[in-house]
Amino acid sequence: MRYTTVIFDLDGTLLNTLEDMRDSVNYIMRKYGFPERTLEQIRQSVGNGAGVLVERSLPQGKNTPGFEEICEEYVQYYQEHNLIKTAPYEGVTDMLRAVTASEHKAAVVSNKPDENTKALVRHFFGAYVSVAIGERPGVARKPAPDTVRQAMRELDSFPFETVYVGDSEVDLKTARAAGIDCISVAWGFRSRELLEEAGAKTLITRPSELIKLV
Repeated sequence: MRYTTVIFDLDGTLLNTLEDMRDSVNYIMRKYGFPERTLEQIRQSVGNGAGVLVERSLPQGKNTPGFEEICEEYVQYYQEHNLIKTAPYEGVTDMLRAVTASEHKAAVVSNKPDENTKALVRHFFGAYVSVAIGERPGVARKPAPDTVRQAMRELDSFPFETVYVGDSEVDLKTARAAGIDCISVAWGFRSRELLEEAGAKTLITRPSELIKLV
């Protein structure tokens, strides 16, 4: 066994959450009279947390009057509407079943708000993932290594036996910062070309490929 522990990103890695995020952003855009965002615009804006997604979606970004309140409203609306179109990518549930059946420990670390992260992981993957950590006040989000290191502590795992699996350049930076290996996935929110430009060394195109690498 090469690794004992696999830590996963959530959005774009395990779950296709893009349409629910787009619809939640556009609810906010309509409410405040701003232009709605396309799916591709949302795709390019995710990865750094809800606040950054809202900032990138608003024409004036953080300079928008009431920005903090708008962010809070987005988070609340999304929390209540995040199971409408969201679903695991094809093959992900089977992959998690196989990974945990082979006695690997599994966790999810995301820049999605902590409550959202825990709820989604519990709903879709509760049988396979024992630790789920999202963004919360006072803790640096990815690409800082803080949340990944917390997951390793909770799983009683060491960096040399842990691998991080994600779909973005943020995940590559996170793994480097935490001193662990990274496996990038090509089915998520970033293109293969972007991942390779960001330094991806190991890149898979189907969830089933992960089983052979861990």
